[in-house]
Amino acid sequence: MFGINITTKAARQLKKIEKKNAQDYRKVNAAIRELRNYPNVSNVKALTDHQYGYRKRVGNYRIFFDVQKSIKIIDVQEVGRRDDNTY
Repeated sequence: MFGINITTKAARQLKKIEKKNAQDYRKVNAAIRELRNYPNVSNVKALTDHQYGYRKRVGNYRIFFDVQKSIKIIDVQEVGRRDDNTY
């Protein structure tokens, strides 16, 4: 089981989602908790030519994160709505 670290940037983005739509916030928050079961998580894709290693798709939102396999930590870097600037 992996531990989860959420950066301050991602925490601010989560608060914005919570203020806009509580239902979306619950879905994204549940998806972040689900990352503890990495690599047995659905909708995760390894990214190439991107500043973060992985992304998880949650509806119209994307969770960008890095994995430190040696110490079993997942660093959630960004959470954002999917748009033209996401990738």
